Amino acid sequence: MDLLEAIINRRSIHEYKNEQIDRKVLKQIFSKACWAPNHRMKEPWSIKLYQGDGKMDYAKKVIDSYDREGFFNNYDHQKSNKMKEGIRQFLLNIPHHALVYMERDPDQRKYEEDYAAVCAYIQNVQLLAWEAGIGVLWTTSPYLHDNEFVRDIGLDSSDYKLVSVLQMGYPLRIPNPKKRTPIENKMQIIDSGETKKADA
Repeated sequence: MDLLEAIINRRSIHEYKNEQIDRKVLKQIFSKACWAPNHRMKEPWSIKLYQGDGKMDYAKKVIDSYDREGFFNNYDHQKSNKMKEGIRQFLLNIPHHALVYMERDPDQRKYEEDYAAVCAYIQNVQLLAWEAGIGVLWTTSPYLHDNEFVRDIGLDSSDYKLVSVLQMGYPLRIPNPKKRTPIENKMQIIDSGETKKADA
């Protein structure tokens, strides 16, 4: 698979086969992704990978976070328990949850550089995974901003930022592509003091 093919054909995957990815394959993907551009070679990304029985603890922490945030407040006890069980089963049915996080730099400019680098790393993970026949969904779920959730997974929110959770597995279904906006609607060319749209 060449680069252009991977970029164009990659899809966000929402449904996965009930099959774990070999640990060596996962390690290779996360290792090769490190060639993402990053300032001062900080390589600011870190990963907590939940799989197997580890997903049960992860799912509990997620549901606890939703509970604290009041997601179930408008429902009676029976309905809220049913919703919680639905979320738990949904999370357990995903083979792997890769929680990507970074250390917070007190310098705002360096912090933004690190965040951009982590996002580039995540895109590398997605493309490498797709090349290996593995689907990924890049999520920014509400619990990533819950300081207690951060603490529950063993981190201090004052020191670390949770960037994303990557849901990973072999695709059960691949969605159809969605239309992209022509670059002419997004790009301006500034030449010789004149501003004009990109040529068609």
